[in-house]
Amino acid sequence: MRIKVNGQNYELAEGSDVHALLAAHKLAPDKVAVELNRRLIRGEKYDTLLKEADEVEIVTFVGGG
Repeated sequence: MRIKVNGQNYELAEGSDVHALLAAHKLAPDKVAVELNRRLIRGEKYDTLLKEADEVEIVTFVGGG
């Protein structure tokens, strides 16, 4: 299926969830914030299945001082 990730087209296997998407990008679920179709989702909802044409924004946390 085709979705958008951070504004870019992305191919993903049918039946994939947010966890699978994060794993494909080598991102730790506890180090990111995820927005699905313009709604922020909490970590416990990362098992949400993605659908064709979904739009996902992934923001990584960066420390600094």
